This record gives sequence, structure tokens and C-alpha cells, in this order.
Amino acid sequence: MSTTADTARPSIAWIGLGIMGSPMSENLIKAGYAVTGYTLEQEKLDRLTAAGGTAAASIAEAVREADVVVTMVPASPQVEAIAYGPDGILAHAKRGALLIDMSSITPQTSIDLAKAAAEKGVRVLDAPVSGGEAGAVEAVLSIMVGGEQADFDEARPVFEALGKTIVLCGPHGSGQTVKAANQLIVAVNIQACAEAVVFLEKSGVDLGAALDVLGGGLAGSTVLARKKDNFLRRDFAPGFRIDLHHKDMGIVTDAARTVGAALPVGSAVAQLVASLRAQGDGGLDHSALLRGVERLSGGQV
Repeated sequence: MSTTADTARPSIAWIGLGIMGSPMSENLIKAGYAVTGYTLEQEKLDRLTAAGGTAAASIAEAVREADVVVTMVPASPQVEAIAYGPDGILAHAKRGALLIDMSSITPQTSIDLAKAAAEKGVRVLDAPVSGGEAGAVEAVLSIMVGGEQADFDEARPVFEALGKTIVLCGPHGSGQTVKAANQLIVAVNIQACAEAVVFLEKSGVDLGAALDVLGGGLAGSTVLARKKDNFLRRDFAPGFRIDLHHKDMGIVTDAARTVGAALPVGSAVAQLVASLRAQGDGGLDHSALLRGVERLSGGQV
């Protein structure tokens, strides 16, 4: 059920209504914001209008009158495609608008976007999120932000409708750097959980009981809590696809190389993610790293 938009709140354009973008935009509608959305799939636009939003026929139409433009697309090339060019956000957003990119992209792409936007009188925050589809639906995302303090302060009410942990991490690109670190930790954690699952099952232990007790000790984690059912049921319907985590591992390994940070375990897990994708599992949830461990352990997957 949608609520009537509060005209005192900034009007919002939302570009990108995928697994994350759709529930996030709907949470803004529930919080009283007027949301005009644009995406490539008609059924996603229909979902937005059913929730009380407005569908736009183009990026230009969506952003023209918006006070805040939020983007949530898969990777740097998509951010560049929707931001630049005659049909892009920067060509049509009004001066003084605030562009919040919540995609997970390279830090340099965010820095370049902020610079280009400033020439058009548009302010930018990079604000990638962690928490997956469930966190988006429940509005409990962790939001890591790069940009100016004043712009962050202005955007905080918007962020508060989307997440629970909201932190300004530093200048432009800092949010993306922290997100890259987040994705490193998540991938390594999922891989460790997957290895434990195969070890436990091959040892004949009750997997559900084992994961319950592990979750209550030092081995417990948000990853284990969120992904336990995926492991138990072998349910790999995508909340966050292997394809996207592969992209993110490329970002963190490249950024780490640039600053001279060694990622010995992260690099190994990046290769395991890449191998899973090469075997045709890129569209599955990242908890499908379990499938890779099963293959290495002699299982027929």
C-alpha cells in the first residue's frame, strides 16, 4: 500500500529498478516521497506505478524536475551510459540537483562522475549499499557514502528510508572503496561457509544443527545468518548474482593493486568466483559458491 507523497519532501527520480532498485524505490514511496522511475523493463515500471510511483518514458523525463536523482545499476559502464551523453542525466538534470549513485562501481568512476557533474551544477554522492535483496526489502541496508558533508546531511532523510547504518566515509569515491572492502569480506566469508558445509555433510553431521550452533559462536556472521537457508535447501535464486560479485572482486583486486595492498586470500576467492561464472553459474546467488566447493570435492553438481 502506498502513501500520499509529501510535497515538502524533495522529488526523486529513480533510475534502475532491478532486484535492489525496485524495493528501495518502493520504500521511498512508503516514506512519503514522490518517486518517478525509469528502467528498461516495462514490468518493472508497472511494479513502480502499482506501488504509487510514476513511470517515465526516458531518463530525461524522469530527471528533469527532480530534486534528487538516485541511480542503481549493475556496474561502471551502465553508470556512464545513463549519466553522460545527450540523453543522460547530466544533460537533463536541473542545476542544484543531487545525484546519488547507489550502484557498486570503481572508485575512479565515482570521482570522474562528481567532477563532470560539478561542471553542470549537479552535486554527487557515491552511496553503494550492503545487505542484499533482503536488506533492501526490509530497509535495513548499510550505506557507505563518499562526497561532501553538506550533501550527505541533505541526503540523510532519503538514506534513512532505505537503510539503518549510514556513514560518510570520506570524499568522492570513498563509499565505493568501502563497498569494495565489503565485497571482499563477504566473498571470503561465503567461501569459508561453503567449505564448512561440504566438510560437515561429508562427515555425516546434521547440517542444520551444526549451522545453528556455529551461528551462535565466534564463527557466526551476518553472511551465515542470511545464507544458511540457501545452503540447507540448495536454493540459489539470486539475491546477489555471482556475475555481480565477479565484477566487484575485479574492482577490489584492481584497487588493491593500485594502492599496494596484498589480497592473498581475496585473490584466491576471486578466482573461485570467476570459475563458478565460467561454469555457467553466473546468474545464481553468490551463496552458489557452495557448488564450486562441491565440484572440487568430487560431487556431481
